Amino acid sequence: MRYQAILLFITTLATVLTLKAQIYEGNSLQETNLASLVESVIPATIVLLGESHGLQAHQNQHLEILKALKAKGLKVSVGLEFLNYPDQMFLDQYRSGELAETSFLEIVKWNSIPFDFYRDQINFPNILQGEFSLALNLPRTISSKISKQGLESLTDDERALLPPNFTLGRDSYKARFAAAAGAHCPSLERCFAAQSAWDDTMAYQAVKFIEAHPEQVLVIIVGEFHVQYGGGLAYRIHARNIMVPVRSVSQIWAEDLTDVDLQKELQPSIEEGPRADYVWVSK
Repeated sequence: MRYQAILLFITTLATVLTLKAQIYEGNSLQETNLASLVESVIPATIVLLGESHGLQAHQNQHLEILKALKAKGLKVSVGLEFLNYPDQMFLDQYRSGELAETSFLEIVKWNSIPFDFYRDQINFPNILQGEFSLALNLPRTISSKISKQGLESLTDDERALLPPNFTLGRDSYKARFAAAAGAHCPSLERCFAAQSAWDDTMAYQAVKFIEAHPEQVLVIIVGEFHVQYGGGLAYRIHARNIMVPVRSVSQIWAEDLTDVDLQKELQPSIEEGPRADYVWVSK
């Protein structure tokens, strides 16, 4: 009933929402601002910053948030979905200048979104102030094998790369994943196991870091689906440590959306609740 009431409120609010760059509070969809978002972040918080991969506007907003957190006086470290945690040593060497960028990208097998979209975020944390950039994810060779052959196909060495007490995502997340994956996934069970392995690995690495560095804030830059409705990464973080504060920021690129489409994107899910703690709409 609570979210049905929210949906009714959203309908009445729809006429005042526009397609300019705006930040909304996820529960009420009241317009807010970056200062209020940053004010909600305290040391030991993990900030989940969703993105559409390779979108310039989202890169710009990553940096706005990072700079605002830093201006508040927080120590800010950054976690990356695109980098695998066994490669942390190479990431450290790249940031310290020991490893040239071309060599770093070759070693970590960077072959997805152009590195230009993430260079500034990776280099944002100040090494001299004890801030870090973190490789968070499971090696793609492992997630790919899971999606094609299942968890049971992993060798003992491969299984050891999964986080301790690895657990699949919740049922509502699985249902949303199934709707999004559609025909692209030959086996829902295997594909969802791979998706869950990504979420749980990133969650484990993030919680381990913030428990060791409670004076810092960890901002994780990750694809939108992992952030939306709290069912992916946030759920696994809280499963591993319910005491860790999490703030989620979902980003919507609205250039090609009608007003009606935008309202649908903003609306909380009846099953899962609000899209995120904060929703940043831009075009």
